[in-house]
Amino acid sequence: MEITEHIDALRHEGTRLAEAAARTDLTAPVPTCPDWQVGDLLRHVGYVHRWATAIASRGLRAPLDEAGAEAAVGPMPSDAALLDWFREGHATLVDALGKAPADVECWSFLPAPSPLAFWARRQAHETAVHRHDADAAAGVPGPAVDTALALDGIDELVGGFMTRSRATLRSDRPRTLQVRATDGPGSWRLTITQEPPVVTIDASTEPADLTLTGPARELYLLLWNRLPAEQTGAVESAGDRDLLDLWRDAAAIRWS
Repeated sequence: MEITEHIDALRHEGTRLAEAAARTDLTAPVPTCPDWQVGDLLRHVGYVHRWATAIASRGLRAPLDEAGAEAAVGPMPSDAALLDWFREGHATLVDALGKAPADVECWSFLPAPSPLAFWARRQAHETAVHRHDADAAAGVPGPAVDTALALDGIDELVGGFMTRSRATLRSDRPRTLQVRATDGPGSWRLTITQEPPVVTIDASTEPADLTLTGPARELYLLLWNRLPAEQTGAVESAGDRDLLDLWRDAAAIRWS
């Protein structure tokens, strides 16, 4: 996906998140994020949006420390002002990324063609995944993410987050996970050992310990741990389903 496509996705997904939150009580639980309520979700995503805006718009070469982040985000709003606060931060991020020069230099933490490409992609998926959380809290499914965005989000997760040294997806014995999208050019093979997983992008037909096959939008939510395996009827799994349990336990992406 191009930078402009990621920014468009960020715009649409943030708007949908706000719409879902607007029709839900702030104290409603978020089923896909245990221990969170809708208010917690809005504060988290609103915080991240402001944090990312500060880094990209100021061209910061290092991550913000705690004091810098607090200054960039500002005071947390009251419940009455929370939704407007979220919308304001979201709009500011979309505007900042849209106006940033293509060659802006700033800190980033996953491989990307450029810092701007990283931040546009990362915030698009941060917002899309949490938009699903807002829909889950509202109890009404929202529009499915576009296939292109879903494919891109799977790639960011398995090829970016899972291969970092701090990733916790490990296995005492080598195990393989194959992910195949049925509606786009997406096939990823992960070899999981005691070291960071090795990911290859191919359409290999060699058997894996577990193969997940299905529409990109279903695989996207499944791999981002937003759908219970038993609720993803469109995804076929062949092989050792214990590997899916390992994924759910070890492949979570945490803020800290």
